[in-house]
Amino acid sequence: MSRVRAERTSPAMFRSFSVFNYRVWFIGALVSNIGAWMQATALSWVVLTELTSNDAGAMGITMALQFAPPLLLVSVTGWVADRFDRRRLLMMTQALLLTLGVAIGILVLTGVMTLWLMYGFALALGVIAAFDNPARQAFVSDLVARENASNAVALNAASFNGARMIGPAVAGIVIVAVGTGWVFVINAVTFIGMIVALTLIRPAELIPRVTSPGASRLADGFRYVAGRPDLVVTFAMVFLVGAFGMNFPIFASTMALEFGQSADGYGLLSSILAIGSLAGALLAARRDRARIRVVIGGTALFATAAAVSAFMPTYWTYAATLMFTGFAVVTMLTTANGFVQTTTDPALRGRVLALYVAILMGGTPVGAPIVGWVAAEFGPRAAIGLGAIAGFAAFAIGATWLIVSGRLHREDSRRFRLTIDETRPVSVVPPEEFSDEVASTTPVALTRKDRRSHAASRLAG
Repeated sequence: MSRVRAERTSPAMFRSFSVFNYRVWFIGALVSNIGAWMQATALSWVVLTELTSNDAGAMGITMALQFAPPLLLVSVTGWVADRFDRRRLLMMTQALLLTLGVAIGILVLTGVMTLWLMYGFALALGVIAAFDNPARQAFVSDLVARENASNAVALNAASFNGARMIGPAVAGIVIVAVGTGWVFVINAVTFIGMIVALTLIRPAELIPRVTSPGASRLADGFRYVAGRPDLVVTFAMVFLVGAFGMNFPIFASTMALEFGQSADGYGLLSSILAIGSLAGALLAARRDRARIRVVIGGTALFATAAAVSAFMPTYWTYAATLMFTGFAVVTMLTTANGFVQTTTDPALRGRVLALYVAILMGGTPVGAPIVGWVAAEFGPRAAIGLGAIAGFAAFAIGATWLIVSGRLHREDSRRFRLTIDETRPVSVVPPEEFSDEVASTTPVALTRKDRRSHAASRLAG
């Protein structure tokens, strides 16, 4: 109970840091994410400039191979995340990713890497990521109490985008200074940071895993999402933006070439995008809960920012618009992730998050080759415009559902109905007719003392 009180009294934006396990996880993830962004930058650049002659289509195929496995393996990866120890599973995936990073680096440094070999490595990276991502997303809920899950998700996004500010810029400098191969080797070393963090985490202090009858069935996650219209709409918006709007390696690299920049200019664009992304993640961390309205609003802002960026005449004006694009897309995705985490039945969380990751990343095999072909045939501005159109379509889906469902005019102040019994714990039941979003099917039990604290905090807010 003392740990829960510590979480509640921590500063709003960083309250999850009151938990030792989360602090250790955050540091390890930050180190690993920096390396991952360095590798992503180097992978795109080596395909575009060393293995092909500025072929954006080949770059799109490489991205598709990386992001297809999460979609194709979604039922298996979600079940694995729910069935096995997530901490040990993550140790295994991080070790495999380290091995692949070393292998790619050696082949590039020795000059024997070919485009088809890189396609094979991209597919292998995608298969491992298919198991790593849902386990990583669900593991956040094992680290902190449920009331802080949304904050922990947002801080994870801050780590991810803070790394995006550092990784691409460092990768660009390393590529210019000593060559692309060393970037992959450096990335391999950073995975050690995550493995050490997972080793230091205290298993006894993890939040107990929730199980339910029939939890081992693979199809339960699909049926659960199908019965939740709010999740279906969220997944639809995420798919459209992920498939056509989030192909930033294609957009940034081809625009950098159009403006006469080299690898360091491309890396800088990725880092500038991350400035807005980090701001969006930190703002999301201040919110007490994730709302689907914010997801819809973030989608509209993303579509607008992408459309404006397509018309920017210079390198620096284009770079400036990327900050707004990054802010919008991270606001949308972080809120969507937090919404899924905090409103899903805990016994099915791994499978639902696997579906979410599959929808987000699995859209890339559909969109990236199309976006790459458009960039190659009609120029990068047309490809960015295609992403903006997809963003406006996603916003139209979300806004239409919000109006048709009647949630646009519902008052947030009527979110909870309290069933009070002086001699028993109080059940806080968030009925669908009063809430902005559907809460978890598992009731949250509060003692009478906790109820008073909860009510006081809501009045203060």
